[in-house]
Amino acid sequence: MNINLDQARGIIRAALEAARARDMRPLAVAVLDAGGHPIAFEREDGAPPGRFAIAQGKAYGAVMMGMGGRKQMARAEAQPYFMSALNGVYGGQMVPVPGGVLVRDGDGRIIGAVGVTGDTSDNDASAALIGIAAAGLVGED
Repeated sequence: MNINLDQARGIIRAALEAARARDMRPLAVAVLDAGGHPIAFEREDGAPPGRFAIAQGKAYGAVMMGMGGRKQMARAEAQPYFMSALNGVYGGQMVPVPGGVLVRDGDGRIIGAVGVTGDTSDNDASAALIGIAAAGLVGED
């Protein structure tokens, strides 16, 4: 099972609404399916144009590693050679920092990932988690 388009759009909408309510900087949000393929993406007005690659990279790392960006960052700090090699395997597409959030369904199955970028990594992760919860899914930072 994968995140569907309606869920992806709902995640993005709720994440961006949360960001505006918290006066965050303009965000970009990418939602990927369980295979790492983009389902939906939005970049708010004022967010730099290069944000797609960052948002996608945060989500891609989460889904490929099976762990959220916060756990990836801890792993990168503990085992930098491993994470560097793994990022090489994935063509440099992983961005192992908070803001990449794994998405699970109610049964605990990985169904995709969300990547948010534009504010601090902690705020990015918070917006992603709010969006995922609004869709009735479980986020893992």
